[in-house]
Amino acid sequence: MSKKNIHVTHRKDGSWAVIGEGDQRASSLHETQADAINAAKPLAQNNASELVIHGRDNLIRDKDSYGPDPNPPTDNKH
Repeated sequence: MSKKNIHVTHRKDGSWAVIGEGDQRASSLHETQADAINAAKPLAQNNASELVIHGRDNLIRDKDSYGPDPNPPTDNKH
């Protein structure tokens, strides 16, 4: 499986698309953003990638990471 990010985007026809980063075609189309997110989440989890959620204006409104954290928090206890 590739590790490309999965995006949920709003389309001109009012539907919501689930699309892999760099793909030309959507993996699936949905009537609501919630349905699209529910379809996209397992794809991002299986790819160990990020789920990027766009708003109606297609600006990024949220991200969920399902891969290993490249910058894990450090423990400052002595």
